Amino acid sequence: MREVSASRFVRATPATVERALTPRSLVEYEGSFTVYEVEDTDEGWLVIAGSRGVELALAFELDGEGLTYEQRGDGPLETLETTITYEPKDQGTSVRMRSRVSAGLPLASLTDRVAAWKRRGELRRALSRLAADVE
Repeated sequence: MREVSASRFVRATPATVERALTPRSLVEYEGSFTVYEVEDTDEGWLVIAGSRGVELALAFELDGEGLTYEQRGDGPLETLETTITYEPKDQGTSVRMRSRVSAGLPLASLTDRVAAWKRRGELRRALSRLAADVE
């Protein structure tokens, strides 16, 4: 298991950032999967997404500081857990994304490193796209 993170200052209020960070938009900002369906459940949201024959379910929850989500059931990774937090800073918002990933494959020291490298790119892309949307 590897943990990666990315952060970015966004020139928008926390309220604006919060409105932009929906389960659908987060998956779209990351850029690896197309959102097929978003279901509002008693526990939060369930996003069904996929790409090139791969489909996954992501369960989203609001917490006091932002959003968390994790892969549920079968998917491209054994473990994918992500937390997004944001707080006011210098007349804007500091946004941080942290993920824990595990490929669940042999040679975990190598395969988890590759999964983390790819995940870090997704987090950075998501933050750039968020900033472009709200600034």
